[in-house]
Amino acid sequence: MAVFDRITIVGLGLIGGSLGMAIRRKGLAREVVGFSRKPSTLREAKRRGAIDQGTTDARAAVDGADLVVLATPVDLIVPYARRLARSMKPGSILMDVGSTKAKIVAALDRGLNRQVAFVGAHPVAGSEQRGIAAADAALFDGSVCILTPTAKTRPAALRAATRFWRRLNMRVVIMSPAAHDQALAAMSHLPHALAFCLAGAISATSLPQTPRSFLDMTRIAQSDPELWDDIFLSNRRSILAAMDRFTTHWRRLRGTLSRGDRRALRAALVRANARRDALS
Repeated sequence: MAVFDRITIVGLGLIGGSLGMAIRRKGLAREVVGFSRKPSTLREAKRRGAIDQGTTDARAAVDGADLVVLATPVDLIVPYARRLARSMKPGSILMDVGSTKAKIVAALDRGLNRQVAFVGAHPVAGSEQRGIAAADAALFDGSVCILTPTAKTRPAALRAATRFWRRLNMRVVIMSPAAHDQALAAMSHLPHALAFCLAGAISATSLPQTPRSFLDMTRIAQSDPELWDDIFLSNRRSILAAMDRFTTHWRRLRGTLSRGDRRALRAALVRANARRDALS
């Protein structure tokens, strides 16, 4: 049974394309409309079953939509939201899927057409791949979607968003925008920063064949730099705090190694090993 009559997805990369495929697979909308600035992306999205129809006219894309999902890079979410909300019908819902939330939610809580309800969302799913060619209808299965309501979020819109993501086989978690950004800085943004640094610090000619451990550690450094510089800057404060915490542990480990203190080194490794084993 459809949750919405028409859903519009603005941005048809990995997340937007996968979302369209998942919506259509689950029958959550009678029609899925896609917006992209590139006609070739629209053609590929339709060929892969991510959308029913597409357009390069953003305002036409949102016309008549019950739900509009902004799946653009994070620096474009607020400008698109403010522009497109003026063309959305009364009673519709606008939702972003950006991986940072505090600045986006603060801007859109106060800067939208009052007839449109905004809900901040972050489906914690993805990969280092990019573009509609990498879209996968099963991308969200079994993952978590974080919703970041505030006192201004309309309860009916929050209930509809919760129902929508659960129907996509996701576990919904409610967090404040600030708590979301702090958690993601530590568990996602910092690891990406470390992977980029590690990949940049090692000579490609160090060994005739790259060890699997290095490839595993730096896999996410293959992520799109044009997306990640926006994420790093938009969540700068929380990421810097996470970097400071990491630096404390790094310096402590470096000091232990410098002293040749096997007992302290082993204890540090055992603690870290236990923490990793405890993660789901």
